[in-house]
Amino acid sequence: MREIRYREAVREALAEELARDPRVFVMGEEVGYYNGAYKVTEGLLARFGPQRVVDAPIAEAGFAGIGVGAAMVGLRPVIEFMTWNFSAVAFDQILNNAAKLYQMSGGQYKVPIVFRGPNGAARQVAAQHSHSMDPFYVNIPGLYVIAPATPRDAKGLLKTAIRDDNPVVFLEGETLYAVKGEVPDVDTDECIPLGQARIAREGTDVTIVAWGRPLHTALDAAQKLAEQGISCEVVDPRTLRPLDHATIVESVKKTNRCVVVHEHWEHGGTGAQIVDVVQREAFDWLDAPVLRVHNQDVPMPYAVNLENAVLPTVERVVAAVERVTYKR
Repeated sequence: MREIRYREAVREALAEELARDPRVFVMGEEVGYYNGAYKVTEGLLARFGPQRVVDAPIAEAGFAGIGVGAAMVGLRPVIEFMTWNFSAVAFDQILNNAAKLYQMSGGQYKVPIVFRGPNGAARQVAAQHSHSMDPFYVNIPGLYVIAPATPRDAKGLLKTAIRDDNPVVFLEGETLYAVKGEVPDVDTDECIPLGQARIAREGTDVTIVAWGRPLHTALDAAQKLAEQGISCEVVDPRTLRPLDHATIVESVKKTNRCVVVHEHWEHGGTGAQIVDVVQREAFDWLDAPVLRVHNQDVPMPYAVNLENAVLPTVERVVAAVERVTYKR
């Protein structure tokens, strides 16, 4: 094992898959000559050339559509959005083409494409650049939706996504790119299966479910709660569609309480889906209502103090856990 940054783990996955399979190519805004808006694709153009690392104009619907067409005829595109907020411009291509063509063609056309890029709030990028987009995409049959929180998961899940024959939405936390973590050596071809959650921290008193950037908030809260004698088990779903019901439910059966932490609004979405799963499949084990810690129900402000008031915080997670454990 070695320790590398999240962006380096994503870059390694792209480079290894570009080298392994000549059908793979990367396309997006500034992925080539500029080395990527977040330097994720740094060095790939020099190594693989402009036919494999393709700079696209500011036209998300256009290059997403080119990717869908390329996937239909046998290539394996990786389409980068400079931010997932900009995928709204390409939503028709993702919703009506990528997700549906396999079924609508009676299985004649597979669409092995990965849409990837930074997701969620960064730091003071205001309302139009701070959406966490997973609630929009988890609602669409035909897509896989992945939200890795660590460098190891980012690399292993991206390699799996590129090799999969189905369209994949790959959500990279915009504030995670500089986060370091252990990743297997470069000669280890680790592909992490889709649809398998992991236990990020063992515990006995309450289950906290979180993914992406909020996972780190949940882990920090769990550490703080441990000082009060409250043992938190933290579950990282990793793949949001398909969602690993079994791991979440088994954890709740062990702890009898659950708090879900997510970086999007309260209404609908993955957090609400997890609450539904828990109350349907583990109702008889619950000793308290399932609570959620989520963004406040407003567009993201620009001012940093207001942004911090909107996003999930350690303090809000601690308060929710204290409520379900009847400490507050």
